[in-house]
Amino acid sequence: MLDKLAFSGVRFSYGDQPILQHFDLRVGKGEFISLIGPSGIGKSTLFQLIAGLLQPQAGTITVDGTPVANRLGMVGYMPQRDALFPWRNVVDNAALPLEIQGVPKKQAQADVRAQLSRYGLADWADAYPGELSGGMRQRVSFLRALLFGTDIMLLDEPFSSLDGITRMEMQEWLMAMWQQTGSTMLMITHDIDEAILLADRVIVLTGRPIEKPVELAVSLERPRTTAFRNRTEFLTLREQVWELLRQNAATQARPMQRPGRSGGMRNG
Repeated sequence: MLDKLAFSGVRFSYGDQPILQHFDLRVGKGEFISLIGPSGIGKSTLFQLIAGLLQPQAGTITVDGTPVANRLGMVGYMPQRDALFPWRNVVDNAALPLEIQGVPKKQAQADVRAQLSRYGLADWADAYPGELSGGMRQRVSFLRALLFGTDIMLLDEPFSSLDGITRMEMQEWLMAMWQQTGSTMLMITHDIDEAILLADRVIVLTGRPIEKPVELAVSLERPRTTAFRNRTEFLTLREQVWELLRQNAATQARPMQRPGRSGGMRNG
């Protein structure tokens, strides 16, 4: 599979706080990757590096096999909260990327209206964010991210603010949209079930700094539904991910140690 995105030997620190060290990651074109790990480990930093908001201090980041220093504008981004402008209706919110790219306003609005039925929003074209459900708002946010014209999508816990039922509905909707668009997607989540259900591979981020992420392939066939959570393969993967996270938590909680007189280690 052709690499759409690749990290090779990447190092990044905030001052004297290392986040990534000798970090390698390869994402194939059209692949769906879930990133899961404890809070504060560096998942958002990883996204900022992909988006070009941060630059590696060592190593390379390639897009389509080519090292790219300026990656700004090369990826779409869907945040935890939709960040829709309350004074813009659905069409105008979604059309914002086209306007930024210089598309005349009327043409941008027409382009958006032509796509709304695909997202279940045709009847809500002129509605404002305050009139929409949480799921609808996230659909507008997803469409807006896609209209930036990139085929790499970063999803930062996109459903974390939704209630349980809406979240499951949106997970199935996102799977359908991913298959229709063919985009390469990377999603941060703290929900193990969500990570497994959506992804081709689950990348478990552990350690400080992150050096060797653990990659778990998800062999469940597509299309998938939330009912897949009850399958034996799913439950096995869930336990694997949970055990990796549990081991990491135990390691990070271990008391600091220092060399003793014999050269061994003792509690400090």
